[in-house]
Amino acid sequence: MRVTELANALNTTPDTVRYYTKIGLITPIKSPSNGYKTYGEKVQQRLKFILSARQLDFSVEEIKNILIESDKGHTACPLVREIVERHLAETEKQFQATLLLREKLRNAIDDWQSKPNKAPTGHMICHLIEGDECEGDNNE
Repeated sequence: MRVTELANALNTTPDTVRYYTKIGLITPIKSPSNGYKTYGEKVQQRLKFILSARQLDFSVEEIKNILIESDKGHTACPLVREIVERHLAETEKQFQATLLLREKLRNAIDDWQSKPNKAPTGHMICHLIEGDECEGDNNE
């Protein structure tokens, strides 16, 4: 199977296939007669794994480490679990930070609804963000 055929089979782009070939995660077989690169079923399975791992936000380096373990004949499952647990913890932290930001934004909207619009001054661009304490502050 050629680059475009592999890409179509896995619903990705030829550039994606070329990228993973270039960085060595998949390896085509080069035909001695015409020099064309072809990808076999094993490579297709490997690329399918790579694409699935990327959908779980695995980095290229993490995927490379998993493939190294697999290529050695070792189970990569403990490594995969460790990576997923780490990603989940990071995602939870980001989610909590997003919830906090959402609450701050809601509070700002509620607070700012009754405040007037003001033109910028030499000491303030927008009093909503900078606060009213900037008014008349000539200490700078």
